Amino acid sequence: MSKTTVREGVSVGQARADAPPRSVGGSRAFALLLVITGAAGLLASWVITIDKFKLLEDPNFTPGCSLNPVVSCGNIMKSDQASAFGFPNPMLGLVTYAIVIGVGMSLLGRATFPRWYWLTFNAGTLFGVGFCTWLMYQSLYNINSLCLWCCLAWVATIVMFWSVTAFNVRQGFLPAPDWLKGFFGEFAWVLPVLHIGIIGMLILTRWWDFWTS
Repeated sequence: MSKTTVREGVSVGQARADAPPRSVGGSRAFALLLVITGAAGLLASWVITIDKFKLLEDPNFTPGCSLNPVVSCGNIMKSDQASAFGFPNPMLGLVTYAIVIGVGMSLLGRATFPRWYWLTFNAGTLFGVGFCTWLMYQSLYNINSLCLWCCLAWVATIVMFWSVTAFNVRQGFLPAPDWLKGFFGEFAWVLPVLHIGIIGMLILTRWWDFWTS
């Protein structure tokens, strides 16, 4: 008698073997990456929050990262986009980046999490990179200023997002063909480097006359 199959040509036993594990942890390197990127984002959020409070107390306050007409954190903090949800954006970062650090520390302690947890975490980083992309556009083309601490948070979020996405693809939590799993296994660093490089080029070309003057 042939074995019962769950899909054409695949037995129940083979399907179970091919299925992603119910609960998995991450490598030490992955855990450290989450801790480092989370800490970088948390640091940026903390500094911006402190400067925002000082700016509210004294409208003439000049943040330390306001260096010139282009690199001006003060212009960013005074903009409407700096409070997209009705409160200062960095306050959201204080919570979310702390969560990332917590996940990384848990992985260092050999914790494991189920598929739904990793997908939820991935969705959170997707929201983060999407929100950062919106802020980048606003900064470059509407506010016409850069905030160095914001740039640090952008880079941290981008690295975080692609790292978590690569992890989920490799684990089979996100459906992907074998070649893509292999790509994320060998060249997971390519996409965040490319992503950050594109942003760097946009910043360079946006104020080319200023940088070269």
